[in-house]
Amino acid sequence: MLRFIARRLIVSIFILLGALFIVYNLTAISKDPLADLMESTAPNKAELIQARIDLLDLDVPPPARFFMWLGGILGFFVPKFDDPNGLFGFLGNHLDMGVNIQNQAVQPILEHAVGQTLQLVGAATLIAIVLGITIGVTTALRQYSGYDYSVTFLAFLTYSLPIFFIAVLLKQYVAIGFNDFLEHPEIPIGKLIVIGVVTGFIFAAIVGGELKTRLITFGAFAVGTISILLAMEYMDWFRNPGLGAVLIILISLIVGAITSALTVGLHHKRNLIMTLGYAVLGGALWLPVNYLLGNDAEWWLPVLIVLAFTLLGYVIGYFGGGIEKKAIAKNMAIVGFTVGVLIIVDRVMQVFNGYYEQTGGRPIATVGAQSPQLGDSASIWLQMLDGFTHLALPTVSIMLISLASYSRYSRASLLEVMNQDYIRTARAKGLAERTVVMRHALRNALIPVTTIVAADVGAIIGGAIVTEEIFAWKAMGNLFSHSLSTVDLNPLMGYILVTASITVLFNLIADILYSFLDPRIRLGE
Repeated sequence: MLRFIARRLIVSIFILLGALFIVYNLTAISKDPLADLMESTAPNKAELIQARIDLLDLDVPPPARFFMWLGGILGFFVPKFDDPNGLFGFLGNHLDMGVNIQNQAVQPILEHAVGQTLQLVGAATLIAIVLGITIGVTTALRQYSGYDYSVTFLAFLTYSLPIFFIAVLLKQYVAIGFNDFLEHPEIPIGKLIVIGVVTGFIFAAIVGGELKTRLITFGAFAVGTISILLAMEYMDWFRNPGLGAVLIILISLIVGAITSALTVGLHHKRNLIMTLGYAVLGGALWLPVNYLLGNDAEWWLPVLIVLAFTLLGYVIGYFGGGIEKKAIAKNMAIVGFTVGVLIIVDRVMQVFNGYYEQTGGRPIATVGAQSPQLGDSASIWLQMLDGFTHLALPTVSIMLISLASYSRYSRASLLEVMNQDYIRTARAKGLAERTVVMRHALRNALIPVTTIVAADVGAIIGGAIVTEEIFAWKAMGNLFSHSLSTVDLNPLMGYILVTASITVLFNLIADILYSFLDPRIRLGE
């Protein structure tokens, strides 16, 4: 495998260098970076033009200028051609990405832009992958059912809509609509009934089965949804949200039951007792852990708590799991991770009421990446809540597009795998359907999905340009569009370098994942 990775890296480096060289030269000759100064009527016009030429080395031909830029990227100092010290320079000790057209260092600008975009794209991609694969698998297992037809219709509808249209709809009906609702958080009885009926239909379609089963499912979820919304309205939950120990335990129990059903089955008593018991224990620890999460908490404390719950669950499951210790350890780690995240989410929810007042009653943001009124002295919980409210809309808009494609790819891939001979053999051996799907079919079905995801990552980062413009998100999209319009090569090449490197990296990761998903694949051969 090491030989394969080394070979791929070497080839990727040459491909990357070739792409960077072509883009640099094509952009350099596409437009005159002095055009705005040429049209200027300033009395010192000639001095301004010469200053920009000296700043950006515009008197050097683009091919040679590319290698000067590349030398700074590689950490080398490359002098100008009239430098008396020679043409080769000497080894430097830092990365130099040059300056932009305003004589600002590109590196800190690019670092900020990359951080903002990775927050946006990372969350959207991760959610889209998890939900897309889940939806694709369930629709494949319920092929030609009402649930399958409904999801297919919604997936094609979402995929066909332009992302700017989705973003505008989210602004109008999610952000503005929800902010208006928070002024008087009361749900009319008519809307309550509609929400309950729609929820009941959705879950009845997902569960399927005979008519009696569907009717029971429909009634249970419809009544349950209406009851929960009425309780939330009565307790003023929308203005003072929180989870508390009860909800943390309930959600963790649901997660534990689902993971158990998908791995070792609900008949495995040891797994069920340990997993669900750990969910109850985690919820019981909600109150003492809250004492640690004060307003002066550092950023590492939430991360530490989540890791601690996850690791503790794995250790308990591994040493107390018996024969199935690895599977039980993984299940308990998932439950522990869920408990840790829910405790942090609950702590963030506790500052919502104050945040609502600070934002003037408009907590769901439609523009920008942060609220200027918070200041640097805001607690980590306010910063996390503020980041979430600004990330919500652009993340959902990107996620919906990716979710539609991933669900279709995973559905088609699993349907193809389920018709293979080895799946029929596994069923003939008497294996449970859960084992056939999760351990045999799903792993092979994920191989083409992994390829699609790896290829999409670079495209998603590039496609975020439109989303960032709509939501006034000052990140890589804004950097790219501004640099391209002004032929500002240094920040533009920084954008190209990052996106191309991420694409190459994720394609390499996809190749490595193939061997884990299918042991028959040998990367070293």
